[in-house]
Amino acid sequence: MLETRLPYEAWQPTKETLHRFVQVVGKLRLARSVRRNHWWNVPFHLTGSGITSRPMGADPTFAVDFDFIDHRLKVATSEGVRTSFSLPGLSVADFHARLVRALDGAGVDAAPILAATPFDLPDAARPFRDDTEHDAYDPASVTAYWRLLSDAGLVLEEFCGRFSGKTSPVHHFWHTFDIAATRFSDIVVPHTDQADSVTREAYSREVVSSGFWFGDASVPEPAFYSYTSPEPPGIAHRPLPEGAQWLDRGTSHLAVYPLARAQATGDPRRAALDFFEAAYLAGAELAGWDIARYACVDGVTDPLRAAVGG
Repeated sequence: MLETRLPYEAWQPTKETLHRFVQVVGKLRLARSVRRNHWWNVPFHLTGSGITSRPMGADPTFAVDFDFIDHRLKVATSEGVRTSFSLPGLSVADFHARLVRALDGAGVDAAPILAATPFDLPDAARPFRDDTEHDAYDPASVTAYWRLLSDAGLVLEEFCGRFSGKTSPVHHFWHTFDIAATRFSDIVVPHTDQADSVTREAYSREVVSSGFWFGDASVPEPAFYSYTSPEPPGIAHRPLPEGAQWLDRGTSHLAVYPLARAQATGDPRRAALDFFEAAYLAGAELAGWDIARYACVDGVTDPLRAAVGG
């Protein structure tokens, strides 16, 4: 587990293309899914071979799945319509056009994505339908990305099992192209109207978020991460496992643990779990959370089973 290597610079062109493919479908998910607290309706979830939008819409209900083993985009409806197309060789504009045709052919309204644009990317002003620049798609790199995504997802699932409080599902976020899970306290955060509505909804409670992402210009390598919001004073002085560090982001700090450092331990799964636990305790203890109350050994909250060790 977590043994796959995927250097950022080696697959950056493919990553930039795939990120935009995923955002096109993400914009559809945002428009057609039922609203959930903290925007939990918006991200993708993992499947055995890729990621899924999950069922959404009505008349018909439909889902859009990425298959990163066979490298196809699949659309399926509750009426039994199935259609798919191959991903290698497509520009973002090609992908957008083929998805619109697939949706139209399946009886699904494609209006929400016809003029959609990227979110928080350098070309945010250019509609996906006009992006012929991003067209790299290396199948081997995409499969490696999927294997890491799947492994990181399983580690996060295990970490989630240790906490009995409110916990998000393990999400693959299409806007930031990472995978994460978030632990919540019941303490309401008093945001001002200076914060945008997306931020206020996402961080309406105190949280500790843990995740994995594939690198960017500021941290050009795959890495595990964690942050606490609101950040309690002194968090950057709390210890982390060897090889991990607190990165100063101006107004807050991000705990970062490169995948390569976890792999060098010989047991990257255990190393990642230890990192997540250390970063969680750093934030939760300083924020005054009741650590013992939220503890959930081996995923068990049944007091009788817990008393005898499960």
